[in-house]
Amino acid sequence: MAHISRRMVLLSSAALAACSGRGAEPKPPATLEAAVAGAWRAPSDRARDVWRHPVESLRFWGLQPGQTVVELWPGAGWYTDILAPFLNATHGKLYTADLEPTDADGRAMIEALRRKLEAKPGLYGKVEITAFGPTSGPLAPPATADLVLFLRNLHNWMAAGLAEKAFRDAFAALKPGGVLGVEEHRADPAATPDVMAASGYVPQAYVVQLAKEAGFTLAEASEINANPKDTKDHPFGVWTLPPVRRSSARGQPPDPRFDHSRYDAIGESDRMTLKFLKPNTPHA
Repeated sequence: MAHISRRMVLLSSAALAACSGRGAEPKPPATLEAAVAGAWRAPSDRARDVWRHPVESLRFWGLQPGQTVVELWPGAGWYTDILAPFLNATHGKLYTADLEPTDADGRAMIEALRRKLEAKPGLYGKVEITAFGPTSGPLAPPATADLVLFLRNLHNWMAAGLAEKAFRDAFAALKPGGVLGVEEHRADPAATPDVMAASGYVPQAYVVQLAKEAGFTLAEASEINANPKDTKDHPFGVWTLPPVRRSSARGQPPDPRFDHSRYDAIGESDRMTLKFLKPNTPHA
């Protein structure tokens, strides 16, 4: 199973603290732009919009008011803080298919997100928390989702042997004609998938291959989240870059002597942004 760091749990707790204060709940946003600009989002999350381009990305994937959306492995809820209020305001539905935790850190992260969502039902609405992992069942009721999102997690699933299952489960959840949206750290084209996945980078052609094997067709690729400055040869993989800024091997304490300046100048990773379609079922 993919490693869940203590840093992720701390981020989850921070997000919970930011969103669980007393007082009137914010009014659910009627537009995607208003959701992205929402004051309930943590300042550290909003600062990353320049790299993650949430409005442009969600528009590219075809998000519409009132849709049913499935977000896999939401973590501390970076995208959930945008999707849940928007879908709540427009009478849509959000499923967050969280990880199947194998340790206390994973369970704490899931519980932190659950508490955050439940603390402001007027803002977030009724988010259904399901699961995705080695033994999980459906992400959502079969053939009910308009949009399923894989947001910078495919490398984790490759490392855990779950990549093929992720595509199969997404295909099952989507309506005919539904969309699978993928954002993932992009490896050099000649990279070996298994080797690069350990560094957090995945070849785009391999993602397309996995999707096609599950029954999807590639509708479009975008450079919305591209970063040509990313050389993809960092000492601690993609996690050397912001926002993680790792300075030592996983499991080791941070190295105070590590010079972050070169990697901070690169910014966040170069990412593919892909839109796949589940073919329409032929009429009888």
